[in-house]
Order: sequence, then structure tokens, then C-alpha cells
Amino acid sequence: MSTSPTTRERTTSDEPDGAGPSPSRIVLVILGLSAALSVVLVAFAWPNVASEPRQIPVVVSGPAEVTETLEARMEEALGEDAVDLTEVADLREAEAAVLEREAYGALVLGPEGGEMVIASAASPVVAQGLQQIAAAVPPEMGGPLAVRDLVALPERDARGVGLPSAVLPLLLAGYASGVVAALHLRGRVAVQLAAIAGVAAISGLSFAGIMQGWFESLGGNYWANSGVLALGIAAVGVTVAGLYRLWGLKGSIGMVVAMVLLGNPLSGAMSAPEMLPAGWGAFGQLLPPGALVSALRSVAFFDGAGSVQPWIVLSAWVAAGLLLILFAPSREPEASSRQQM
Repeated sequence: MSTSPTTRERTTSDEPDGAGPSPSRIVLVILGLSAALSVVLVAFAWPNVASEPRQIPVVVSGPAEVTETLEARMEEALGEDAVDLTEVADLREAEAAVLEREAYGALVLGPEGGEMVIASAASPVVAQGLQQIAAAVPPEMGGPLAVRDLVALPERDARGVGLPSAVLPLLLAGYASGVVAALHLRGRVAVQLAAIAGVAAISGLSFAGIMQGWFESLGGNYWANSGVLALGIAAVGVTVAGLYRLWGLKGSIGMVVAMVLLGNPLSGAMSAPEMLPAGWGAFGQLLPPGALVSALRSVAFFDGAGSVQPWIVLSAWVAAGLLLILFAPSREPEASSRQQM
């Protein structure tokens, strides 16, 4: 009985019975795993370690000579690019800038003193920094300034930890809906989309109920918050399903890795986009986690002010995922043909 060439090749290439992996392979596995874990550490820690104010928009109202002197002192203490000061006419315009999310705070100076107007709901970290600036204003300029929180966080979550803690579960909800729809509802596009939409809607309602009703981390309208959360989950889910159709499982895994390693740390949820290393904060706002955080802050605390760009970004991700699901060449026939061979 003759042995086929394939059998001979398999016999000669296989490792001897009882032999484990070679030392070189073990070393490569150890090095590869260590490198991957190092990348994860850098992705999560670097944005926080490198966090510092970069062009934080703040408006100022007061006598020109006082505001110019104060700006010079702030640049000397914090750095030239730490704060981006814009002059406004009076207290009314200063408050409007904060409420419209055009500025994180407002310095209002007058002959009888002044005050610092902040909005801790926009970013607790930035608000804390502005309070330190208010305390450092010298007496000859009306300081130290009183601080007034125009848009405060809910009392039970005054540190604003609820929203950053929810980003990763939101990503996982989107990924789970997309990959389950892609794997178990193959070839039925309408059913896939209905499943993803259903998970997004129910999870949005559930997450908003937990974050707003239980943790009290959100304000505003419950239904509006639910809609933002549902859109963010759908943006990830539809894109995952679309990438699965285009590139198979590696496409969907690549999406979740990118969102966890880039989208989550660069979302600005822990601080603000302007606190992240130059360029990375703006990039993070183009990813679903960053857009979701900004949209949710705007809707929950500022009546939707400043939410146009986040809505556009999330809608664009949904549209891109839909296009992939509907028109990308499917890998499913290729997979079926391999199973039949």
C-alpha cells in the first residue's frame, strides 16, 4: 500500500509524538503577548498621563486692561496654549457661551470684584482647573473669584464618574449586537438590521434607566438620553456587522479592538477632548465613543447645545455600516464553498 505525497508531507512536517512546541516558538509567543499587553497599557494610560489643558475655550468679560493682564498671568502660569480666552461684552453673553457649549467657563470681572462661571457637567476635570484659576486671581484684579456652577452634575454623581464607566459596556453592547447578527442571521439583511436595532433600542432604554434613574449620573429627558445611547450602540453594531460581511470575523474583531484601544481612551469621557494630546482629542471625536459621550453630555445637561457634530458622526458610522451590509461583497459564499469541499 503506497503512501500519498500529502500523507508523507504531513508525516515529515509533524512534530514527533510527545514533543511540545519548540523553544523559539515559546519565546515568540511570550514576546508577542507581552508586546500586545504593552500596547493595551499605552492605549489606556497614555491619554491620562499626557492629559493637560490645551486651548480650553474660556470667555472673559471685564475692563480691557484687567483682562489683558490676567491673560498674561494665566499664560505664564499654565502655558501659552493652555487656555483660549475670548472677550465678550457682559455677564449675559458669558453665560450664553457656557450654556451653548462654546466655552467651558467664563471669567467675569468688574470694579467690585468678579466671579468664575463654570459648567461641571461639561467636564468635571476642566471645571476643577477653572476653580483653581479663580482662586489664584490676585486681589488687585478682584480675586480670588467666587465660583458659580451654571450647569452642575447631579449631586449623587458630583465627580462625574458614571459616564466614563459606561463607555466600555456601551461598546460591548454594540459589538455583541453586530457579531451575533452577523454570525447567526447570515444572508437575512433585514433580520440582521432589525436585530441590531432592537438590541440598540432596548439597551438604550435600559442603560439610560440605570445611569439616570439608579446612578443619577445623567440629567435631562430620559427618552432623549435613551435615543443618544441607542444611536451610539447601533453605530458600533451596524459597523461590526458590515465589516464582518466584508472581511469576516477578523473585520469585526478589528473593529472592537480599535474601539477599545482607541475609541474608549480618546473619547474624552474622563476629562475633555481638549485635555488629550494634540490632535488625538479631535480624532477621538470622530469615533463612536467620543461622539456618543459628547452627544450625551449635550443632550443630558445642555438641552442639546453643541450636539450637531456628534449626531453627524454617529449617523455617518451607521450609514457606513449599512452600506457595507447592503453592498459589500459577502464572504459567506466563500465560506460555504470551503465547507462543501
